[in-house]
Amino acid sequence: MLEISKIHKSFGKSEILKGVTIKIDKGDVVVILGPSGSGKTTLLRCINFLEKADAGEAHFGEMRVNLNTASKKEIQAIRKKTAFVFQNYNLFNNKTALENVTEGLIIGRKIPKAEAIKIGKKALDKVGLREKYDSYPSQLSGGQQQRVGIARAVALNPDIILFDEPTSALDPELVGEVLAVMKNIAKDGTTMLVVTHEMSFAKDVANKVVFMDGGVIVEEGAPKDIFSNPKEERTKQFLRRVLPEDYIYYI
Repeated sequence: MLEISKIHKSFGKSEILKGVTIKIDKGDVVVILGPSGSGKTTLLRCINFLEKADAGEAHFGEMRVNLNTASKKEIQAIRKKTAFVFQNYNLFNNKTALENVTEGLIIGRKIPKAEAIKIGKKALDKVGLREKYDSYPSQLSGGQQQRVGIARAVALNPDIILFDEPTSALDPELVGEVLAVMKNIAKDGTTMLVVTHEMSFAKDVANKVVFMDGGVIVEEGAPKDIFSNPKEERTKQFLRRVLPEDYIYYI
């Protein structure tokens, strides 16, 4: 469904992505792991044109787009097929939860307001916020705000949702509620590309794990292979640091 081919991205003299290629099939839940600075977030942002890649192509079904020279029309076409869930929610503080979800439908997709409200309420119901339609971000917990962000993405009915460390800004006790919502969305067959440090999500929900370091993909495969039998020494080093002690004997 989506193949990102040979993405390069530098900031000044620092090369962040060094020819990354990744393939995602319909219904896949692909988790990208790696240390800070490995290029994970930059990869997501280049896919959705939040950053302009220096080189690379996106193959989206029959559509082929140069990520460096894409026209406005091509960028809009890609963005209609994708939705982005940010680390820090990116909600409008002066709009209710429902308004935050419907804004993109009404303004970006030109959907009539009444229809957008129906879609928005259904999306908020899906993430467990039926009682919070009229609440403003300041009246919501961090976990609830992130669930509004997920509802906003779901409401767009994209081909793929890109998650950029969706639990990293949350207090530990709020992480579980957001991961539970993401698991339910995955069960519905939603295609997802997730940058996260949550190893349990990667092991339990993903059907493919990608380990990045230094701007390249070091290793990729099924979760059971990556977590139980990683082939690359750099992957083993990373997992020894981040996995609970009772998993270390595997590697």
